Amino acid sequence: MARTARASVGGLCYHALNRGNRRETVFHKAGDYDAFLGAMADATARTPLDLLGYCLMSNHFHLVLRPHADGDLSRWMQWLLTAHARRYHRHHHTTGHVWQGRFKAFPIEADEHLLTVLRYVERNALRAELVVRAEDWRWSSLVPWLSGQGML
Repeated sequence: MARTARASVGGLCYHALNRGNRRETVFHKAGDYDAFLGAMADATARTPLDLLGYCLMSNHFHLVLRPHADGDLSRWMQWLLTAHARRYHRHHHTTGHVWQGRFKAFPIEADEHLLTVLRYVERNALRAELVVRAEDWRWSSLVPWLSGQGML
């Protein structure tokens, strides 16, 4: 039986996330994180959308995205997760599922909620006590925002 298509409305913001299969590590070293960020940039070149925030953790990620058109979120995420899984298997000589399942995406409907979600996402490593200050986590959108580099 085919899966039901995931609804994603263009112009709405979403908090998207996924976790490694069986909560296992999907980012083992700096190169894994950097490759995922590169894949995010490639996905955006293929299916343009606004990346508003992100945080990559060792076994999961959080993204805040605004797709431009209906269906763009699903297309973008499918390409990203498939590209990452192919790289992961090639690099780590593995097979099987990398991600625990389909990504989850929650609509963000108010500006105040968007700010709350962005704070939650960018403070993820701080809450996990991996850093003393949120801006010290290299794989978060807080770093490029504070440095003035802008997103990917």
